[in-house]
Amino acid sequence: MLKQDEAVRLDAARLAELYEQLGESGAENVVCRALEELALRLTQAERSYAGAEWRELRRGVRSLIAIADQMGLRMLTRVAADVVACLDSGDRVGLAATLSRLMRVGERSLTEVWEGCEPPI
Repeated sequence: MLKQDEAVRLDAARLAELYEQLGESGAENVVCRALEELALRLTQAERSYAGAEWRELRRGVRSLIAIADQMGLRMLTRVAADVVACLDSGDRVGLAATLSRLMRVGERSLTEVWEGCEPPI
């Protein structure tokens, strides 16, 4: 059985930037909202895929990319971009694989941010 375990790391420098720009309270608010949005986008991506709603899937994953990038979740950003590339090329087999990977990396990323949510000061 293939063990699918990828290391997901939080870009602490990106979070430190948020805390510096927005202050502790503002950054915590942004991080919490971003976590909620990421979880929502991942759930929507699963639904869109199950319903073969390709345009909606692409739109949702593109917005996930923007949020993940803001949070410094580089692996999540990269995998989500791979999902969009599969959609754009019409590669349904690749889409199934990369979307599964997106779900795994997404869940781990949410956990990583939640656990690393202490101010980096």
